[in-house]
Amino acid sequence: MGRTAAISGALPDPQACADDARTLAVRGRRMRQRRRMLDLIIVSFMIDAAILLIYVQAGTIQPIVAVAFAVCGGVLVSILFALSESGFNDRFSDHYLTVPIAITHLVLIVGFAAWVPQIGAFFLFELFVLFGFAALRADRRQGLICWGALLCVLSPLFLLTDLPLSLPHQSLLERFATLLALVLTVGRCMFIGAFSKAMRDSLYKRGVQLREAYQRIEELAELDELTGAYNRRCVMRHLDNEIERAARHCEPMSLALIDLDLFKRINDTYGHPIGDEVLRTFAITIFANIRSFDRFGRYGGEEFLLMLPNTDQREAQQILERLRLIVAELDWSAFSPSMMVTLSAGVTTMTSAESADSVLSRADHALYEAKHGGRNRIAYA
Repeated sequence: MGRTAAISGALPDPQACADDARTLAVRGRRMRQRRRMLDLIIVSFMIDAAILLIYVQAGTIQPIVAVAFAVCGGVLVSILFALSESGFNDRFSDHYLTVPIAITHLVLIVGFAAWVPQIGAFFLFELFVLFGFAALRADRRQGLICWGALLCVLSPLFLLTDLPLSLPHQSLLERFATLLALVLTVGRCMFIGAFSKAMRDSLYKRGVQLREAYQRIEELAELDELTGAYNRRCVMRHLDNEIERAARHCEPMSLALIDLDLFKRINDTYGHPIGDEVLRTFAITIFANIRSFDRFGRYGGEEFLLMLPNTDQREAQQILERLRLIVAELDWSAFSPSMMVTLSAGVTTMTSAESADSVLSRADHALYEAKHGGRNRIAYA
């Protein structure tokens, strides 16, 4: 006994295992998203470093500037990658660390603009790319923080210094580098816009899929798993609604309890799998031969409930008699050459201010009469 308890105590909790699996899946998805973001940052640094090399070739800046910019970009991306892969980012609600990364980039860009003002405008162009990336992830509060940081960093540069922040255009090579800086900055901003649109489209499609899945779950929760008809809980809710609607609009509403004759004998003779197929075939047949506003559901076992809104006694009897003949004349030989399936039904029409229980009671009494009257017939209460 003690050994059994010890063994059962050592078994993992299924719920805890499921939670751990979901947590790992979320972390893995977030890590992949951060890797894509870091890839974009690396590409952006490589573009800027390439343009700086052109300025170096033109003699506008010293090679140390391009080297320093590339090293700073490499160090920054390496730190961000190490933090991401270690799971440090997952400690925060914003696992992208949007504000810290944006401020770090901002200080780096403005620092280089102050260091080499002769191409200072080139570095300031990068602010558009930087804040384009930040806008993809920042909420309102984070946006205000980034904007405040931009104001705090740029104000000293413009108000406390007289550095000539410019774009060189003396030589052809300088003009080419400046052209590339402008065109590639605009191109990256357009790419960010396209990337943002792709994200919105993806979120929209996911939202549509979730709504469709939720709707499908709701439908499955209302349907009988075997026959596809409404289940008992759902069909009783529809009955209450139909009774209320009929009373409100002073319209007739009829109801039928339908039972497959000698269904137990079918199960015993041909087996339960064949019996299930008979139920499915019967339900499909009824669905195909009732009106769009009628309600049909499985009441229990081989018993079904059919609601006929805006239908009086004469019409209800005609509808049930037609359904009885259709079922009796079906070719059931696909299940067994000697198989015959018939139905009996008790039909009643609701009177004013009548409850669901009393309507069902009268329909059940009529069904009892149909059964004891020889089956394969319709009785009216």
